[in-house]
Amino acid sequence: MACLLASGSTTMFSLPRRAGHRSWMRFLLLGIYLSSVSAKPDSLREVTDGNWEDILTGEWMIEFYAPWCPACQQLQPVWKEFADWGEDMGVNIAKVDVTEQPGLSGRFIITSLPTIYHCKDGVFRKYQGARSKDDFLSFVDEQKWKAVEPVSSWFGPSSFLMNSMSALFKLSMFIRRCHNYMTEQLGIPVWGSYVIFGLTTLFSGLALGLLLVFIADFVFPSRRFSSPDYYQKKQTMEQARLIQQQDEDHEADGEEDDDEEEEDDDSDVWRRRRGSPEGRPEPKGQAFPDEALRKRVVGNREEEEDT
Repeated sequence: MACLLASGSTTMFSLPRRAGHRSWMRFLLLGIYLSSVSAKPDSLREVTDGNWEDILTGEWMIEFYAPWCPACQQLQPVWKEFADWGEDMGVNIAKVDVTEQPGLSGRFIITSLPTIYHCKDGVFRKYQGARSKDDFLSFVDEQKWKAVEPVSSWFGPSSFLMNSMSALFKLSMFIRRCHNYMTEQLGIPVWGSYVIFGLTTLFSGLALGLLLVFIADFVFPSRRFSSPDYYQKKQTMEQARLIQQQDEDHEADGEEDDDEEEEDDDSDVWRRRRGSPEGRPEPKGQAFPDEALRKRVVGNREEEEDT
């Protein structure tokens, strides 16, 4: 009897121990499962300005969204469910936050939200179908994207034009952040911020214009300045011009002297022709060989005698 009581007591104490071990095993298995779930990599990838070139290889479905967009908020759960199927189909599912990546917004010319693109080996097509998980799966699985016209290479995200657009969008976002910093952090009024940006734009344009002029003059110099004997020719032309000017001055002085001599001769002739106004005899050596002048002088004397 005592043995039965002892054995019964031992079994009664062993039951709680076994139940405790089982509970600990359950918690351990639950912890392992949760850790494995949390350690599972996220199937939805994030595309940024730094890694966007990864989408040029392979097959991708990319969503452009903004956190403040109501339509984007409604699409997020569906897009995450679709991303869970991406690995099985061999398709990379990604998203782009346009508020954080303005360069990609300009590179893909995002004008409405949300915008979805399909990319296959660098060829981009804009998705314009229904926005449900089944529609996304059929679009990829049944290759419906082949019926969509691809984006022209001129407007592709890797083209020169789109690179320029991306730079402009980044610059505009940088200017906006600077404006917000000056008005909110530094306390500068809005009109003061506009004045600062206006002056900065003006001086930047002047500096850029001077730089372009210097580059153009260096790359495409003028032919006359590039000639090795340009300065020698210029010096020779200056000397010839000075010599010509001196000759002209000498000629002008000679003409003035000739004019003065002619005036003196004319005055002497006039005095000789005029004769003595009062009828006084003319000095010797000043006789007029011309008969016409003599007759004129005689006529003048006769008129004086008559008076």
